[in-house]
Amino acid sequence: MAHISLTDRIYIAGHTGLVGSAILRGLKSRGYKNLIVRTREELDLSNAKDVQAFFKEQSPEVVFIAAAKVGGIYANNTYRADFLIQNLNIQNNIIWNALTYECKRLVFLGSSCIYPKLAQQPIAESQLLTSNLEYTNRPYAIAKIAGLELVDSIRKQYNKEFFSIMPTNLYGPGDNYHPKNSHVVPALLRKFHEGTVTKQDVVEVWGTGKVRREFLYSDDCASGIIFLAEQLNVQTFFSEMNNNDFSHINLGTGEDITIKELADLCKATTGFQGEIVYNTTYPDGPPRKLLDIGHIKSIGWESRISLDDGLKLSYDDFLSKSKDGNVRA
Repeated sequence: MAHISLTDRIYIAGHTGLVGSAILRGLKSRGYKNLIVRTREELDLSNAKDVQAFFKEQSPEVVFIAAAKVGGIYANNTYRADFLIQNLNIQNNIIWNALTYECKRLVFLGSSCIYPKLAQQPIAESQLLTSNLEYTNRPYAIAKIAGLELVDSIRKQYNKEFFSIMPTNLYGPGDNYHPKNSHVVPALLRKFHEGTVTKQDVVEVWGTGKVRREFLYSDDCASGIIFLAEQLNVQTFFSEMNNNDFSHINLGTGEDITIKELADLCKATTGFQGEIVYNTTYPDGPPRKLLDIGHIKSIGWESRISLDDGLKLSYDDFLSKSKDGNVRA
């Protein structure tokens, strides 16, 4: 039996972003009727009074928290205080008001950067807080860990159907293509596209290219999120499956590649004919980040969109936005 119904009042926080827009598309395709969304201009999620007024007025029964200040390794390491305080404010306001106004089910989206820099591979949920975090994105990671702990504590203290999902590295329609502040996939697609258009001989990729990463297409991610929102018996699962130590579940593909392999795929996708050079003065981040997805597979979900297909779809999205000048940058 599904734990949410097609007539529930469902609030998607961050519905214009990469993951939030995919969740919105996924819910609409499944027939959900009462979807609540607000743009950043309509509702400042960092403003506690505004968020409280919104929950009091709308009384959502289900909440998906996909709203966050996000960015790639450069942005995370440069705007450290911004990433920490803004994400703490956003998630605290939403989670606490969801509890206060009797939301029946809440899904908080974290990030695989919550895990230690040198975590055992693949990374199981139990690796959380077992050793040091990666320095470059530590403020963002600490904010997400705080959100996860708040959700976990509410589940235990108030017996609420609140839980967290830890997606791997994401990409897809609605991504941020900023040349410095974006994640690796959109940054590479933009670099190789511009290299193709301007007939450059060389495109520079940051780091050594040797580290390994896992990538999940955003609509695949949304499929997994909605699947868990509908199917997961929260209290039973987290009490029986992991001795009640945590209330988050990994979401990924179970496969990873090197950044060099990713760059080669992006080069082929965009048709770039030049050479790739690696600027090793930029940090690599953790040597490997592959999630253990055994728990979600045991419930019955697996990703469907291959990296090759996902990159083609993402590049089509980039081209559709670049034609009318609306590329997010």
